[in-house]
Amino acid sequence: YSQFTVLDEKAQVRERKRVEHTPGAIQEYLSQYPAGTPVAVECVGNWYWIVDDIEAAGCVPRLTQAGKAKLMMGHVNKTDKLDADGLALLLYTGTLPTVWIPSGELRDERELPRTRMAFTKQRTAVKNRIHAALSKHGLQLEGESDVFSGKGLEALQRALPGLPAETRRCVEEELALLREIQGHISVLEARIRAQTQCTRNMQLLKTLPGIGDILAIVIDREIGSVERFPTAENLASYAGTTPKVKSSGGKTYYGPMRKESNQYLKWAFVEAANVIVSNHKRPSWMNRHVVRLYERTARSKGHAIAVGAVARHLAEATYWVLTKGEAYHEPSSKKPPTKQG
Repeated sequence: YSQFTVLDEKAQVRERKRVEHTPGAIQEYLSQYPAGTPVAVECVGNWYWIVDDIEAAGCVPRLTQAGKAKLMMGHVNKTDKLDADGLALLLYTGTLPTVWIPSGELRDERELPRTRMAFTKQRTAVKNRIHAALSKHGLQLEGESDVFSGKGLEALQRALPGLPAETRRCVEEELALLREIQGHISVLEARIRAQTQCTRNMQLLKTLPGIGDILAIVIDREIGSVERFPTAENLASYAGTTPKVKSSGGKTYYGPMRKESNQYLKWAFVEAANVIVSNHKRPSWMNRHVVRLYERTARSKGHAIAVGAVARHLAEATYWVLTKGEAYHEPSSKKPPTKQG
């Protein structure tokens, strides 16, 4: 069910109503109010259909991040009625912290790349288990960077008899599962390309290093409209590529990348950064800015932080590429001339 609170023109509670989650119930309840009436709704797991019902009733949904809204309410206790009252009051005062609501069509389209992302995580988990099994028993496939395709897979198959019987059986099952997952990923990728019309923004995104067709689609769909971000840093923060900062007494500590972010967008930029890292020793990549950024940061702060630095650069570069409508170009490394005096 959903708990509603309605305020009058003096911010006094006019009605509290519990509406059961039966088909059309929310739309029916809200249809009594004038078209354009704003309705605050928490960003919970089932908000898609609730927003659809609000819009179908002629009202305007205002989606809010529940955690931030609760902090602003200042309630010590938590009940559904207190939450509904608090949201209504924040909406009345114009202080409700709202988030962007993508269109229903876009929400549906985003399920394709998001499902592909979920499958790729499963694929990685299975690959890690196979690597772990080989490592446990000291099996190393010399000279093979990828043991799951081509000659690497052939070498892996030849190495399987060197495993204990049950471990070998498990690895064989994992390889079969890996093939099945890869088949589903291929089907999704074909559907993504068939359903998604290549836009000007996607063409611009593919000029960034490490970003191909699929990542360009993910980034474009998750950003929606770049105009909703006032600065490049805002987009980088939304994508989770900026570090947590603690500063006090003249000392500043930079922590890991923040978790409170769009996880799909974060994954896309980190994935693009990993593509860059895997190619950074190739002659065609060696003089690129992102490679120099990675190598410089890795020497002083390690691989993981260096990947994060590259992901942040890509996020901020995305902002400028989409805002200016221009292809990505290498940042100038020339320092401005110093004044002589």
